[in-house]
Amino acid sequence: MSGIATKVAKDRIVAQGLGTNNKPLKYLNQDYGQLKAQCLASNSLFEDEPFPASQASLGVKELGPDSDKTKGIVWLRPMQIHPKPEFIISGATRSDIRQGSLGDCWFLSSIASLTLNEEYLSQVVPGDQSFQTNYAGIFHFKFWQYGEWVDVVVDDRLPTKKGKLVFVKSAEGNEFWSALLEKAYAKLNGSYEALIGGSPVDALEDFTGGIAELYYLEKPPADLFQRVQKVLRANSLLTCSSKSDSGKVETVAKNNVVKNHAYTITRAEEVSYRGEKVQLIRLRNPWGKTEWNGAWSDNAPEWDDIDSETRAALNTQGDDGEVWMPFSDFISEFYRLDICNLSLDCVCSKEERRWCLTQFYGSWKSGCTAGGCKKYPDTFWINPQFRIKLEDCTVIVALIQKNRRKMKPTGGEEFAVGYYLYPLQGSPDVPLGKDFFLKTKYVAWTDVYKKHRETCCRHKLPVGEYVLLPHTYYPCQEADFCLRVFSEKKVGVCVIDLFLQKMEMSAEELRINLSRILSKRKDIKSDGFSLTTCKEMINLFDVSLRVPNRSLTRFSCLCLQQKIFKSADNDRSESIEAHEMRNALQQAGFNLNNKIQEAIVQRYITNGLSISFDSFIACLIRLETLFKMFELLKTNENGALSLSLSEVQSVFLCLQYLPPCIHLGLPHSHLSL
Repeated sequence: MSGIATKVAKDRIVAQGLGTNNKPLKYLNQDYGQLKAQCLASNSLFEDEPFPASQASLGVKELGPDSDKTKGIVWLRPMQIHPKPEFIISGATRSDIRQGSLGDCWFLSSIASLTLNEEYLSQVVPGDQSFQTNYAGIFHFKFWQYGEWVDVVVDDRLPTKKGKLVFVKSAEGNEFWSALLEKAYAKLNGSYEALIGGSPVDALEDFTGGIAELYYLEKPPADLFQRVQKVLRANSLLTCSSKSDSGKVETVAKNNVVKNHAYTITRAEEVSYRGEKVQLIRLRNPWGKTEWNGAWSDNAPEWDDIDSETRAALNTQGDDGEVWMPFSDFISEFYRLDICNLSLDCVCSKEERRWCLTQFYGSWKSGCTAGGCKKYPDTFWINPQFRIKLEDCTVIVALIQKNRRKMKPTGGEEFAVGYYLYPLQGSPDVPLGKDFFLKTKYVAWTDVYKKHRETCCRHKLPVGEYVLLPHTYYPCQEADFCLRVFSEKKVGVCVIDLFLQKMEMSAEELRINLSRILSKRKDIKSDGFSLTTCKEMINLFDVSLRVPNRSLTRFSCLCLQQKIFKSADNDRSESIEAHEMRNALQQAGFNLNNKIQEAIVQRYITNGLSISFDSFIACLIRLETLFKMFELLKTNENGALSLSLSEVQSVFLCLQYLPPCIHLGLPHSHLSL
């Protein structure tokens, strides 16, 4: 039933056009407009409870309570930092960004790149925000998250030491859009500490919903410079990462290139120099200083041999962290180039294309769908399987693992992930087994495994059907993922469900296993679980319309429910009398009114005015499912749930045993059908 509720809730979002940049989802259900209006009406400044001005928002290790980096931090509002704070002064530019003590150059270089595209910047950073007009201490920013746009609300209390911002700041000192954007991104990822270290292309995708293209510069394509020029003309966003210096973080070399550091690429031009063509690329250091001092740097002698018009057009002066360098030196000094394409036409060819997107969500679960790569043939086949039907020859596959950065401060990490594509004969309705993958040659795959959030590749394939297997490199690595498939025509994609495989457990198999376990218990009177109860157990966990693993470990909550049952059985009759049911439900966390108590007794009681263990479990599962469905579908702050006729039809079969009208024991909440 909760799976049906999830689908109904998702359908509502789609029908309302939510999740787009114009109608983003409210992150943590915080409505910027409502919260601001409440603050203005009460003449108070907003304080964000989910992301408080406290240690919890900073971090647990490197920015933990015992770290020297957090000692002396005071949270101040911009008006306490500068007498005349401004949100944006004369438009947001890359010069507004100066890195602080947080190691998030990867994020800041992406912000600098974003400022080159005014349209996308305005979508991420809404401009109708001010410290003067209708100021209430609340601001909001929009980010793309795994296929959907979310609106993130923050208050304007910022970490400071001695009255100065600790993290990102502007060159002017009184411009705060970049510091507040950094705070919103920290909230989205759980803490400021979660932003330490990362890949610039992750932030670029979160700013745009674009698609990543990565180049490792040890063996760059011969036409890489031309590709860079092309994507810059198409307003794509580019960053790059310099080589490391023996593992040291952000050390400055003799040529002033900061090692293990992220830069923004802002321009690429070819100039005539002494009768030859020279390829130049312009980089910006998010520090706002420390520029390359080699050939073609500011005031380098090479500029003396360039005509004044070209020199003026390229703007070679200014100690602002931005500098030109030869493309050949760029290849030597940097190890990776990240491109976030806003137009997918940049990825493939010069021809104009209109791309279609097909999107799926899934997960790798240990012992069920986390089979690892092909090096582990015994488990590789259990990875999620997607059947793809191609009617054109070009497809772009982007596999992104979800929410791993949030786990970083507590030891979590991003996994090396990838995928394989195999040709299919026919359209199997059940998963392909081990023998298929041992005997069938794959036609496309991820050729490089890196611990990055996303892997993305372009493939040219014959028309036909394929099976796509996303995977982690090692088995038993658990994570959620989003799979995006881009093509010139709409791709037919469906999940090949694993429910019928041996590693899944059907309702009948679950009934047999649980009944066998209960038969060994002498302290509980039970004839075994009914098939209906086992189906309801499965429905309770079916929150995504894909049946997850039904191993008995998933039902460890039965142990607690068993203890509650025995505790409520005061007369040791190995069943619960009708009058004992109220106490048992209260111990399980359900405080219900008389009407629902009567409905439960009528539904589950036997002729002997008692309730069996099987019926008790069925009752708890049904109640928990109802509460979950209510939380998914409630439509207003008063807790009222309204269902349309079509929505009632969607859940009717799951509700057929329930009273036509039910009142849940929650404050100010009701479910009516």
